[in-house]
Amino acid sequence: MSIRVGRIPYINCYPVYGAIDRGVVPMHAELVDGVPTELNHQMAAGTLDVSVISAVEYARDAKRYLLLPDLSICSDGPVRSVVLFAKRPASELHGRRVLVSKSSMTSVALVELLFENVWDAKPAFVPSNAELSDVARFRDEDHDARLVIGDAALHLWSRLREPELYEDSESLSQYRYAYDLGAEWKRWTGLPFVFAVWVAQRTAPVDQALAVHAGLIESRNWGLQHLDALAAQAAIATGVHKTVCLEYLSGLDYGLSYHHLAGLTEFFRRLVKAGKVPDGSLAFLAA
Repeated sequence: MSIRVGRIPYINCYPVYGAIDRGVVPMHAELVDGVPTELNHQMAAGTLDVSVISAVEYARDAKRYLLLPDLSICSDGPVRSVVLFAKRPASELHGRRVLVSKSSMTSVALVELLFENVWDAKPAFVPSNAELSDVARFRDEDHDARLVIGDAALHLWSRLREPELYEDSESLSQYRYAYDLGAEWKRWTGLPFVFAVWVAQRTAPVDQALAVHAGLIESRNWGLQHLDALAAQAAIATGVHKTVCLEYLSGLDYGLSYHHLAGLTEFFRRLVKAGKVPDGSLAFLAA
Protein backbone atom coordinates (compact mmCIF):
# COMPACT_ATOMS: atom_id res chain seq x y z
CA MET A 1 0.00 0.00 0.00
CA SER A 2 1.28 3.47 -0.94
CA ILE A 3 2.51 5.66 1.89
CA ARG A 4 0.47 8.87 2.31
CA VAL A 5 2.38 12.16 2.55
CA GLY A 6 0.80 15.48 3.52
CA ARG A 7 1.75 18.84 2.10
CA ILE A 8 0.54 22.42 2.60
CA PRO A 9 -0.54 24.12 -0.64
CA TYR A 10 0.86 27.50 0.44
CA ILE A 11 3.73 28.86 -1.64
CA ASN A 12 6.12 28.52 1.32
CA CYS A 13 6.18 24.79 0.54
CA TYR A 14 7.15 25.27 -3.11
CA PRO A 15 10.89 24.92 -2.39
CA VAL A 16 10.30 21.53 -0.76
CA TYR A 17 7.86 20.05 -3.27
CA GLY A 18 8.80 21.89 -6.48
CA ALA A 19 11.11 19.21 -7.86
CA ILE A 20 8.64 16.47 -6.92
CA ASP A 21 5.81 18.28 -8.69
CA ARG A 22 7.97 18.65 -11.80
CA GLY A 23 9.04 15.01 -11.83
CA VAL A 24 12.67 15.97 -11.23
CA VAL A 25 12.69 13.97 -7.99
CA PRO A 26 10.55 10.82 -7.84
CA MET A 27 8.20 10.39 -4.90
CA HIS A 28 6.60 6.97 -4.62
CA ALA A 29 3.81 8.11 -2.33
CA GLU A 30 0.33 9.61 -2.41
CA LEU A 31 0.51 13.36 -1.83
CA VAL A 32 -2.37 14.83 0.17
CA ASP A 33 -2.91 18.61 0.26
CA GLY A 34 -4.34 20.45 3.26
CA VAL A 35 -3.97 23.59 5.35
CA PRO A 36 -1.88 23.10 8.52
CA THR A 37 -4.81 22.30 10.82
CA GLU A 38 -6.21 19.74 8.36
CA LEU A 39 -2.87 17.94 8.13
CA ASN A 40 -2.53 18.12 11.93
CA HIS A 41 -5.89 16.38 12.30
CA GLN A 42 -5.06 13.72 9.72
CA MET A 43 -1.73 12.94 11.34
CA ALA A 44 -3.40 12.80 14.77
CA ALA A 45 -6.00 10.41 13.34
CA GLY A 46 -3.30 8.26 11.75
CA THR A 47 -4.60 8.71 8.19
CA LEU A 48 -1.29 10.19 6.99
CA ASP A 49 2.09 8.50 7.38
CA VAL A 50 4.40 11.49 6.84
CA SER A 51 3.52 15.17 6.74
CA VAL A 52 4.49 18.72 7.35
CA ILE A 53 2.59 19.83 10.49
CA SER A 54 2.46 22.77 12.85
CA ALA A 55 5.29 22.78 15.37
CA VAL A 56 2.67 22.90 18.13
CA GLU A 57 1.01 19.72 16.85
CA TYR A 58 4.32 17.89 17.28
CA ALA A 59 4.65 19.13 20.87
CA ARG A 60 1.00 18.33 21.59
CA ASP A 61 1.57 14.61 20.93
CA ALA A 62 5.33 14.10 20.65
CA LYS A 63 5.08 10.40 21.57
CA ARG A 64 3.20 9.79 18.31
CA TYR A 65 5.73 11.40 15.94
CA LEU A 66 9.34 11.34 14.80
CA LEU A 67 10.88 14.50 13.37
CA LEU A 68 12.45 14.29 9.91
CA PRO A 69 16.01 15.64 10.28
CA ASP A 70 17.14 18.85 8.57
CA LEU A 71 13.68 19.84 7.34
CA SER A 72 11.38 22.61 8.55
CA ILE A 73 9.88 25.97 7.66
CA CYS A 74 11.49 28.63 9.79
CA SER A 75 12.69 32.22 9.80
CA ASP A 76 15.51 33.97 11.59
CA GLY A 77 13.68 37.26 11.74
CA PRO A 78 10.81 38.47 9.51
CA VAL A 79 8.67 35.72 8.00
CA ARG A 80 6.18 37.96 6.11
CA SER A 81 3.44 35.32 6.02
CA VAL A 82 2.45 35.24 9.71
CA VAL A 83 1.36 38.75 10.58
CA LEU A 84 -0.88 40.45 13.13
CA PHE A 85 -2.62 43.36 11.39
CA ALA A 86 -3.98 45.86 13.90
CA LYS A 87 -5.87 49.13 14.03
CA ARG A 88 -4.06 50.20 17.18
CA PRO A 89 -0.80 49.19 18.94
CA ALA A 90 -0.75 45.62 20.24
CA SER A 91 -0.18 46.89 23.77
CA GLU A 92 -3.56 48.68 23.57
CA LEU A 93 -5.56 45.61 22.56
CA HIS A 94 -6.45 44.45 26.08
CA GLY A 95 -10.06 43.25 26.06
CA ARG A 96 -10.46 44.00 22.35
CA ARG A 97 -11.42 41.57 19.58
CA VAL A 98 -8.51 39.90 17.81
CA LEU A 99 -9.50 37.51 15.03
CA VAL A 100 -7.18 34.50 14.78
CA SER A 101 -6.90 32.10 11.88
CA LYS A 102 -8.24 28.59 12.37
CA SER A 103 -5.59 27.32 9.96
CA SER A 104 -2.50 27.29 12.19
CA MET A 105 -2.04 26.17 15.80
CA THR A 106 1.56 27.40 15.93
CA SER A 107 0.81 30.97 14.88
CA VAL A 108 -2.04 31.28 17.38
CA ALA A 109 0.12 29.88 20.19
CA LEU A 110 2.92 32.30 19.29
CA VAL A 111 0.69 35.37 19.20
CA GLU A 112 -0.78 34.37 22.58
CA LEU A 113 2.73 34.18 24.06
CA LEU A 114 3.64 37.57 22.57
CA PHE A 115 0.53 39.23 23.99
CA GLU A 116 1.19 37.75 27.43
CA ASN A 117 4.95 38.29 27.64
CA VAL A 118 5.84 41.14 25.27
CA TRP A 119 2.80 43.33 24.63
CA ASP A 120 1.32 42.88 28.13
CA ALA A 121 -2.27 42.71 26.95
CA LYS A 122 -5.04 40.14 27.11
CA PRO A 123 -7.33 40.53 24.09
CA ALA A 124 -10.47 38.56 23.30
CA PHE A 125 -9.35 36.00 20.71
CA VAL A 126 -12.03 35.12 18.18
CA PRO A 127 -11.50 32.21 15.74
CA SER A 128 -12.12 33.32 12.16
CA ASN A 129 -12.29 31.69 8.74
CA ALA A 130 -12.08 34.91 6.73
CA GLU A 131 -9.06 35.15 4.48
CA LEU A 132 -7.84 37.71 1.99
CA SER A 133 -10.04 36.46 -0.86
CA ASP A 134 -12.97 38.18 0.89
CA VAL A 135 -11.45 41.64 1.28
CA ALA A 136 -14.76 43.26 2.26
CA ARG A 137 -14.83 41.24 5.48
CA PHE A 138 -11.55 42.83 6.53
CA ARG A 139 -13.38 46.16 6.53
CA ASP A 140 -16.81 45.09 7.76
CA GLU A 141 -16.09 42.44 10.39
CA ASP A 142 -16.04 43.71 13.97
CA HIS A 143 -12.46 43.49 15.20
CA ASP A 144 -9.48 45.55 16.30
CA ALA A 145 -6.79 43.23 14.94
CA ARG A 146 -6.51 39.99 13.02
CA LEU A 147 -3.88 37.30 12.71
CA VAL A 148 -3.43 36.20 9.10
CA ILE A 149 -1.16 33.40 7.86
CA GLY A 150 0.14 31.89 4.64
CA ASP A 151 -0.38 33.31 1.17
CA ALA A 152 -3.17 35.59 2.42
CA ALA A 153 -0.81 37.25 4.91
CA LEU A 154 1.87 37.73 2.26
CA HIS A 155 -0.68 39.24 -0.11
CA LEU A 156 -1.99 41.65 2.53
CA TRP A 157 1.52 42.54 3.70
CA SER A 158 2.46 43.32 0.09
CA ARG A 159 -0.65 45.50 -0.39
CA LEU A 160 0.09 47.52 2.70
CA ARG A 161 3.77 47.90 1.81
CA GLU A 162 3.17 48.88 -1.82
CA PRO A 163 -0.47 50.08 -2.04
CA GLU A 164 0.04 51.67 -5.43
CA LEU A 165 0.30 48.21 -6.98
CA TYR A 166 -3.17 47.08 -5.88
CA GLU A 167 -6.58 48.56 -6.66
CA ASP A 168 -8.22 47.52 -3.38
CA SER A 169 -5.48 48.57 -0.96
CA GLU A 170 -7.50 51.58 0.21
CA SER A 171 -9.97 49.26 1.93
CA LEU A 172 -7.09 47.86 4.00
CA SER A 173 -5.73 51.22 5.18
CA GLN A 174 -7.47 50.70 8.54
CA TYR A 175 -4.52 48.55 9.61
CA ARG A 176 -2.03 51.12 10.88
CA TYR A 177 0.12 48.46 12.58
CA ALA A 178 1.54 45.20 11.25
CA TYR A 179 3.47 42.83 13.51
CA ASP A 180 5.51 40.16 11.75
CA LEU A 181 5.53 37.31 14.27
CA GLY A 182 8.88 35.97 13.11
CA ALA A 183 10.47 39.36 13.70
CA GLU A 184 8.72 39.78 17.04
CA TRP A 185 9.98 36.37 18.27
CA LYS A 186 13.52 37.20 17.13
CA ARG A 187 13.36 40.56 18.94
CA TRP A 188 12.07 38.84 22.09
CA THR A 189 14.37 35.81 22.27
CA GLY A 190 17.20 36.43 19.80
CA LEU A 191 16.42 33.04 18.22
CA PRO A 192 14.93 31.79 14.93
CA PHE A 193 11.38 30.53 14.93
CA VAL A 194 10.29 27.16 13.55
CA PHE A 195 6.73 27.38 12.26
CA ALA A 196 6.36 23.89 10.80
CA VAL A 197 8.19 20.57 10.86
CA TRP A 198 8.02 17.36 8.87
CA VAL A 199 7.24 14.25 10.87
CA ALA A 200 6.56 10.56 10.43
CA GLN A 201 4.22 8.42 12.45
CA ARG A 202 6.22 6.18 14.78
CA THR A 203 4.14 3.34 13.32
CA ALA A 204 5.03 4.18 9.69
CA PRO A 205 7.23 1.67 7.80
CA VAL A 206 10.76 2.89 8.47
CA ASP A 207 12.12 2.13 5.00
CA GLN A 208 9.29 4.02 3.30
CA ALA A 209 9.52 6.96 5.70
CA LEU A 210 13.28 7.17 5.09
CA ALA A 211 12.71 7.08 1.33
CA VAL A 212 10.19 9.92 1.59
CA HIS A 213 12.60 11.91 3.75
CA ALA A 214 15.42 11.44 1.25
CA GLY A 215 13.13 12.55 -1.58
CA LEU A 216 12.01 15.65 0.32
CA ILE A 217 15.60 16.63 1.09
CA GLU A 218 16.64 16.16 -2.55
CA SER A 219 13.63 18.17 -3.72
CA ARG A 220 14.35 20.89 -1.12
CA ASN A 221 17.94 21.18 -2.34
CA TRP A 222 16.72 21.51 -5.93
CA GLY A 223 14.17 24.11 -4.89
CA LEU A 224 16.73 26.30 -3.15
CA GLN A 225 18.71 26.38 -6.39
CA HIS A 226 15.64 27.35 -8.45
CA LEU A 227 13.97 29.98 -6.30
CA ASP A 228 13.55 32.35 -9.24
CA ALA A 229 11.40 29.84 -11.12
CA LEU A 230 9.44 29.03 -7.97
CA ALA A 231 8.87 32.74 -7.29
CA ALA A 232 7.43 33.12 -10.80
CA GLN A 233 5.08 30.20 -10.11
CA ALA A 234 4.15 31.73 -6.73
CA ALA A 235 3.35 35.08 -8.33
CA ILE A 236 0.91 33.42 -10.72
CA ALA A 237 -0.70 31.45 -7.90
CA THR A 238 -1.14 34.39 -5.51
CA GLY A 239 -1.22 37.58 -7.55
CA VAL A 240 1.70 38.88 -5.47
CA HIS A 241 4.50 40.41 -7.52
CA LYS A 242 7.35 38.06 -8.36
CA THR A 243 9.95 40.26 -6.65
CA VAL A 244 7.97 40.05 -3.40
CA CYS A 245 7.59 36.28 -3.77
CA LEU A 246 11.32 35.88 -4.38
CA GLU A 247 12.14 38.04 -1.37
CA TYR A 248 9.75 35.96 0.70
CA LEU A 249 11.02 32.52 -0.34
CA SER A 250 14.65 33.65 -0.03
CA GLY A 251 13.99 34.82 3.54
CA LEU A 252 12.77 31.44 4.74
CA ASP A 253 14.98 28.60 5.94
CA TYR A 254 14.11 24.98 5.22
CA GLY A 255 16.74 23.29 7.37
CA LEU A 256 16.70 22.27 11.01
CA SER A 257 20.16 23.04 12.35
CA TYR A 258 21.22 23.29 15.98
CA HIS A 259 20.46 27.03 15.83
CA HIS A 260 16.93 26.33 14.62
CA LEU A 261 16.51 23.62 17.24
CA ALA A 262 17.47 26.13 19.92
CA GLY A 263 14.56 28.30 18.80
CA LEU A 264 12.21 25.34 18.63
CA THR A 265 13.07 24.04 22.09
CA GLU A 266 12.75 27.54 23.56
CA PHE A 267 9.27 27.82 22.04
CA PHE A 268 8.32 24.42 23.43
CA ARG A 269 9.76 25.34 26.84
CA ARG A 270 7.55 28.40 26.99
CA LEU A 271 4.50 26.43 25.84
CA VAL A 272 5.08 23.77 28.50
CA LYS A 273 5.52 26.48 31.14
CA ALA A 274 2.25 28.09 30.03
CA GLY A 275 0.49 24.71 30.19
CA LYS A 276 -0.33 24.73 26.47
CA VAL A 277 1.44 21.44 25.62
CA PRO A 278 2.42 18.48 27.80
CA ASP A 279 5.89 17.81 26.44
CA GLY A 280 8.62 19.54 24.47
CA SER A 281 11.08 16.69 23.95
CA LEU A 282 12.44 15.97 20.47
CA ALA A 283 12.85 12.59 18.78
CA PHE A 284 14.08 12.04 15.23
CA LEU A 285 13.58 9.47 12.50
CA ALA A 286 16.77 7.45 12.18
CA ALA A 287 17.96 4.71 9.83
